Amino acid sequence: MGVLNVTPDSFSDGGRYFDPQRAAEHALEMEAAGAAIIDIGGESTRPRGACEVPAAIEIARVAPVLKRLQGRLRVPISIDTRKAAVARVALDAGAAIVNDVSALLADPAMAPLVAARKCAVVLMHMRGGPADHMKFARYRDVVSEVEASLAARARDAIGAGVAPSRIMLDPGLGFAKQPRHSLALLGALPRLCGLGYPILVGASRKGFVRLTAGTDPAALESATAAVSALAIAAGVAVVRVHEVGLAVAAVKMAVAIKSSNGGG
Repeated sequence: MGVLNVTPDSFSDGGRYFDPQRAAEHALEMEAAGAAIIDIGGESTRPRGACEVPAAIEIARVAPVLKRLQGRLRVPISIDTRKAAVARVALDAGAAIVNDVSALLADPAMAPLVAARKCAVVLMHMRGGPADHMKFARYRDVVSEVEASLAARARDAIGAGVAPSRIMLDPGLGFAKQPRHSLALLGALPRLCGLGYPILVGASRKGFVRLTAGTDPAALESATAAVSALAIAAGVAVVRVHEVGLAVAAVKMAVAIKSSNGGG
């Protein structure tokens, strides 16, 4: 999944793809590099200083990009939003996935919309909201608590009419998580995969990766690719990244090794 931030204040590439034409071009570049999904977001959820964006502004950011991509992009589009109004516009423009960092909790209209449209949905674990989630990064057992929360959110989505086959779960690395929490969740990916839903992992350029690998751009992208490979080897279905080319190469190697089963 290639990340396309159409915001002026993303933590990783703020403003770089704020222009709709440049954003559309980058989506096509990521597809050419091997992205299987393009995830478009119009609201920053960076760990510190993120501000609530009204739905009208979020729509004004993503709609021109979606319009430019209609009939040009062959891979599915995911809309990264917590707001049903934004998701509705994106689905009308051809999006196939709703990636909701609140796991359908932020907007009571989101679950009925996703159920009615029969689209795929990503349910991510987070406590609090984009502006304050790091205040809630306290756990007795982060793996057990995230596992239980994700299972509960999946049950609630099914109760709202979402088909189980359309649900994907995301442990929310870096969201209400200290670096040690994110690392523990990465180590527990086989257990999370045991929940019975496809798992999505988004580690790209996040703080715990920077803390471990350093802030040099090349080191950061290499470390992200390493996480992507290890995640796929652990059973994860989708990795969400900014640098698609490196991730594709890493994932291909992970799949090749995993499928060989050690045979000679």
